[in-house]
Amino acid sequence: MARFGPVARRATGHKHSVRGRRGKAADGKSCPGRGRPPAGVAAALRARRLPLAAVVTDTTEDFPLRSLDWQQGVLDPHGPIAAAERTILLNATVIMLAVIVPVIVMTIAFAWWFRAGNRRAKRDPEWAYSGAVEVTVWSIPALIILFLGGICWIGSHDLDPGRPLASRTPPVTVQVVSLDWKWLFIYPELGVASVNRLVVPVGAPLRLKLTSATVMNSFFVPQLGSQIYTMGGMTTSLHLRADHPGTYFGLSANFSGDGFSDMRFDTVALPPADFDRWLASARTSPRSLDAAGYADLARPAVAAAPVTFSHVAPDLFETILARTAGPASALPGMQAMPGMQGMQAMPGMHAMPATGG
Repeated sequence: MARFGPVARRATGHKHSVRGRRGKAADGKSCPGRGRPPAGVAAALRARRLPLAAVVTDTTEDFPLRSLDWQQGVLDPHGPIAAAERTILLNATVIMLAVIVPVIVMTIAFAWWFRAGNRRAKRDPEWAYSGAVEVTVWSIPALIILFLGGICWIGSHDLDPGRPLASRTPPVTVQVVSLDWKWLFIYPELGVASVNRLVVPVGAPLRLKLTSATVMNSFFVPQLGSQIYTMGGMTTSLHLRADHPGTYFGLSANFSGDGFSDMRFDTVALPPADFDRWLASARTSPRSLDAAGYADLARPAVAAAPVTFSHVAPDLFETILARTAGPASALPGMQAMPGMQGMQAMPGMHAMPATGG
């Protein structure tokens, strides 16, 4: 199970005086560095690599306020799945506004018309029923539910995560493994792997197979769409595509322990020629993801730096999947897989207890 204890965070130990309008402390002395966050805070912000639109500090400069750039979220899609999901979001918002806006307007109108000083307002304390009012208040919500239900029904089938995307370009298969607290991306057909950086060619469909080597997690690249869970002992499928070159931030959308907030990665979409150059460079990496390399990688770590591996042990993804599905003794032949000797005692891989029906 995950370590769900809180992360202990200690203060930097330095004090800040309350400053006046001209950058002076209460004792009248000037305060150097006005407008800059403390050195420890600034270093932490640089290390986290968060998609920040701005860093604003208050008058004490002790509490930096961070705001996400909306152009790095679901409202700025760069793929067909994300674009379709934004359309559903906007359509659902407009449909619901068809109820919200009239209700707000009528509330204000009723309060104004039936004010105490309006003698023209007709009051009927004995009024109890109106067929026209009943039809109105029930038909409009029924239509809203019908429209929203239709959108959800159609979108659920059209945007099924396991449904391949139609394309003349061959898909790129990527096997995704969530670890504590990092992401492993294996390219089984290309023979390379990377950590905390998913590099893909622009315009090519992505066929993702996902699992977890530890606890349940959630894979999400907002600008490409379709958040999906990763779980030990099973795989989930996801099909995406990046239509424009760029770097899109990805994250874990499910709390998974102390390092959850730093479990982020970059999705780098490159033109095909640049992707081929990246692949050639990755194949020259001195790192190898064999049993020993994976054992070192599986150790819990926070904000791991992106690295690439030029060699990946055969069937590594299947071995991880089998190891998290049950005890090693119940998996004959697992140790016989090429390059997988020593997998039994790897840290970060825990057998799931059997559940009774």
